[in-house]
Amino acid sequence: MGTHNEAPEISFDDPGRHGMTQRVTWISVVVNVFLTLAQVVAGILAHSQGLIADGLHSLSDLVCDFLVLFAAHHSRDPADETHPYGHARIETAASFALGAILAATGAGIIWGAGVKLQNLEGLPPVQQLALWTAILALAAKEGLFRYMLHVGERLRSPMLIANAWHARSDAASSLVVALGIIGNLLGYNFADSVAAVIVGFMIVRMGVVFSWDAVQELIDTGLSAEEVASIRQVIVDTPGVGSLHELRTRRMAHRSLVDAHVCVDARISVSEGHRIAEMTRKRVLDSHPSVSDVLVHVDVEDDLEHDTKSQSLPDRSELLKQLAPLLVDLPQPQRVVLHYLNGRVEAELHLPRQALEDLAAVTRVEHAIAKRLAEHPLLRSLSINYGRQVFPARTH
Repeated sequence: MGTHNEAPEISFDDPGRHGMTQRVTWISVVVNVFLTLAQVVAGILAHSQGLIADGLHSLSDLVCDFLVLFAAHHSRDPADETHPYGHARIETAASFALGAILAATGAGIIWGAGVKLQNLEGLPPVQQLALWTAILALAAKEGLFRYMLHVGERLRSPMLIANAWHARSDAASSLVVALGIIGNLLGYNFADSVAAVIVGFMIVRMGVVFSWDAVQELIDTGLSAEEVASIRQVIVDTPGVGSLHELRTRRMAHRSLVDAHVCVDARISVSEGHRIAEMTRKRVLDSHPSVSDVLVHVDVEDDLEHDTKSQSLPDRSELLKQLAPLLVDLPQPQRVVLHYLNGRVEAELHLPRQALEDLAAVTRVEHAIAKRLAEHPLLRSLSINYGRQVFPARTH
């Protein structure tokens, strides 16, 4: 995997991504069509079961290539009403199907080779044509692997990387087949069939790995501990974020989705809290290119039970009704701000400036309110602000 640093990675939004995926996959199609025909025909003519098995492996590659083309075409479709997160997981489904095809192909090869091993006396000798064909297939598949892995890492596409390693498994199987043919030519009749069994197990293993990785994504397995720690640090370092008490991640093909609950000062405005959330989102997206979206939930308390407590409290209209008897001696407030904190409510009243004309009366009213407030089960405190003035910006 040394090709990773030889060329810059391609942005997920680069319009050339789809074209590169199509090109590398069509090259793989051409190579696999040629190898399938060459290996199967040569395997039949040269009486090599291992070479025929490798040809069937190349045929499974051809099917997988068309799966990749299908997935690459449809996964770039934009989000719609039925797929609000986009269609990227079509790639994941294709990876799962690719793995299933590999596993089934490998199992079939093992079964066929096992049957042949029970009747070695009836097997014809392998011809030298099979050896040259296996060497040609080995060189072609190794070259294809290196090219596809290079492009897949630049695009950061798990589907292309999976297909590349599939080609590497083909190269390894061609090597095993070549060794089996050499053994058969040296007089060990069982060597070719044993090579076919080994190739089958290699194919099954690779298929299981690909399918398992796809299943992990489909059941929303989170990012690695290192990636989560990095995202967490970016969030807690955002100005205005007091703490982070819930962070969830999941993959969607070559991208990732992040949900975070951040705590901000309980007495800032809604608009300032929204700005902090947007800044948090932007910082994560800028620092982690593989993250496609971040959902930031703003909290005022670092308490997982806060939502349950606040839901048990009355809403604004009911609270204003409960406040009315406390404020009978005051003028109509210009604004009332409510803070739902620690299972209680704190209220802020903003009164007109003329309410201060009789300071003695104001003091008596405040003392009366304090006495009534002490008996209220939900209100923790009530603050009164007088003389609020707003100076609008000059319009041009």
